[in-house]
Amino acid sequence: MPSAVDSAPILAPTLVDWYRANARDLPWRRAEFHERYGAWGTLVSEFMLQQTPVTRVIPHLEAWLRRWPTPHAMAGATPAEVVHQWANLGYPRRALWLHRAAIEIDERHDGVVPREVNALLALSGIGDYTARAVAVFHYGDRHPVVDTNTRRVIARAVDGRSQPDAPAKADLVAMARLLPEDDEDATVVNAAIMELGATVCVARAPRCEVCPLAAQCAWLAAGSPDTGDRRRRQARYEGSDRQARGAVLRRLRETDGHAVPAELVAADWPDAAQRDRAIDSLIADGLIEAGDGMLRLPR
Repeated sequence: MPSAVDSAPILAPTLVDWYRANARDLPWRRAEFHERYGAWGTLVSEFMLQQTPVTRVIPHLEAWLRRWPTPHAMAGATPAEVVHQWANLGYPRRALWLHRAAIEIDERHDGVVPREVNALLALSGIGDYTARAVAVFHYGDRHPVVDTNTRRVIARAVDGRSQPDAPAKADLVAMARLLPEDDEDATVVNAAIMELGATVCVARAPRCEVCPLAAQCAWLAAGSPDTGDRRRRQARYEGSDRQARGAVLRRLRETDGHAVPAELVAADWPDAAQRDRAIDSLIADGLIEAGDGMLRLPR
């Protein structure tokens, strides 16, 4: 079975050619998007794309950047405005993290999203993936960028496993070994392996018959064995605490910033204890404010 080191010179040219012929036309990949919004546009898109389908992100991203085209513009917004604008994108804490990051960029970096990975990691809500995505996909620097799709392609094509393990620092090392030396080609390989995982080497029914790496894939060569999936499974959304939190936020977004009596917020939720738990967790996260029996989005 080939190692990542052995695979690097083999996989990269194939990935580059495949991506340049097959990449989806997405807003954040267009030259005019980068010219208009700079690294800020890339940063916002990466925040929104975390655990959210592309089709849901596109209209929200365009509306967001029209309203706040720069970190400075967003730094002047209120938390309530950003939570309201986040709408139904899910995981609304990301909106507050993005708002805090905008303030930090405005105050620490004169309103310019930094290029250095360590400076990006120092901003609120930014981890290994987002920091490197901005440095690579906007600034064109050579770093490994790893998401779920990347890890799945590497697990199959390089390691011969049907599913990846849970995220680990070793993933960055594995991806780094696949990058060509040329910065531009390295950027394309980072994007290509994610695109391949999102559109071809998908989790449940991989389209191996059209995969550009089929002839080089260690998993296919081994007969596509089911090697198991040791990752922690996400709880279903229907009836979950996360759905209850969403119902509370949706009601408060409808009030245009006005406070609402707590007993009227998501009053029809079938599990009163779960609703109260959702409210408590939203208050703890800073996503809503409470006082005198009233609830509202944060000011």
